[in-house]
Amino acid sequence: MDFELLQWEPSLAPSLAESANDAKIDWWLGEDFPSPYTEEDAKKYIDSTFIMNRLEGNNFCAIVADDRAIGSISLMARGLGVRKFCAELGYWLNPAYWGKGIMTEAVRRICGKAFEETDVRRIQAEVFAPNAASCRVLEKCGFALEGTLRKSTYKRGEFFDSHIYALLKE
Repeated sequence: MDFELLQWEPSLAPSLAESANDAKIDWWLGEDFPSPYTEEDAKKYIDSTFIMNRLEGNNFCAIVADDRAIGSISLMARGLGVRKFCAELGYWLNPAYWGKGIMTEAVRRICGKAFEETDVRRIQAEVFAPNAASCRVLEKCGFALEGTLRKSTYKRGEFFDSHIYALLKE
């Protein structure tokens, strides 16, 4: 399926709200992800990306197909000092588009761009251990499992392990 990675813009708020308002997405994300996800939440998020994308090493993108936001992917710089060459990857996709290779390709694109256009040397992602599909996406993109954080995540009354994956610039 054809899609683009685009900078967020206000016109994507309605489709962002529609795509993000799914319990299957909320289940695998942090507690700060709104559920239900409203158009007002979408507008706030899009506004925040304008600020976040101004910071060096950050890249917050909409995954867009047929002029609609169907997901989100971001690289966020880890900071200054000893972590200044690291970035954190985050993503989600509307469940109607799961299993089509979209997220695998989106991860490849955003990581490739970061390694080509910035001084980032390491990209890491933390995923809930039971989220096998997300683990597969990272593995297909060359990320290596570096460790397991035991019982590190608490969601809906349960503790879960999470995995740390990393991709290094060659």
